[in-house]
Amino acid sequence: MTRPLLEVRELKTHFSIGRRGFMRRKSVLRAVDGVSFSIHEGEVLSLVGESGCGKSTVGRTLTHLETATAGTAMLDGRDILNLSPAAFRPLRRDIQMIFQDPFASLNPRLSIEQMLAEPLFIHGLARDRSEARERIAATLELVGMDANSMSRYPHEFSGGQRQRIGIARVMILTPRLVIADEPVSALDVSIQAQVLNLIKRLQRESGMSMLFISHDLGAVRHISDRVAVMYGGRLVETGMKRQIFETPRHAYTQRLLASIPRLGKRIG
Repeated sequence: MTRPLLEVRELKTHFSIGRRGFMRRKSVLRAVDGVSFSIHEGEVLSLVGESGCGKSTVGRTLTHLETATAGTAMLDGRDILNLSPAAFRPLRRDIQMIFQDPFASLNPRLSIEQMLAEPLFIHGLARDRSEARERIAATLELVGMDANSMSRYPHEFSGGQRQRIGIARVMILTPRLVIADEPVSALDVSIQAQVLNLIKRLQRESGMSMLFISHDLGAVRHISDRVAVMYGGRLVETGMKRQIFETPRHAYTQRLLASIPRLGKRIG
């Protein structure tokens, strides 16, 4: 088997919590506490678990939005966790993130054109404004947006449209690895499936790898190749999608799957 695109080993991300009361020591929140997994080229690995289990912190640590306490993350054979901000900057084109809240992740002061042109110029993918506009227009059409919308601002769009713009901002750099952190959970139920199908189509057409972070097991079942189940900062089970959903081994995975609402069945 070929070497994984991303190989994470014993990743730990801890946070210090302030003292409570006089003469008390600071405590430590072990948000991620020894997580290991790998993602191959073109593969979608879903990271699932209840809220607060640390799954979003994994994604934020891999993109340097949080600082790792320990561990390694080899991206194409290079440890990205121990790189300085300046050394990691060129790699941001290869590893991009789709955020949960599309409105909070878009700069309200920038037009869509300005927002999508910025990464092109930073990474040297456009020589001038005309070339940037052509690439922006093509990318907006790729995600189902009108190219004429590039002069508008984030507040002028619906939640689903804003998430499409966020996806366009990622896809315009043609990344090798995308970390999608609850990308449809903040959207109306009526458009969640549309955006999820868009992400799945783009992943298949581009061949990019993906770490899909979600508590929505329906979405996970739809998009995944493999599934990793997280509980209390640790992985408790990893396997192919079919194995996890049909023959889960760990008690927590079994209870997580049992919590899926089903018509005509009572949940204990």
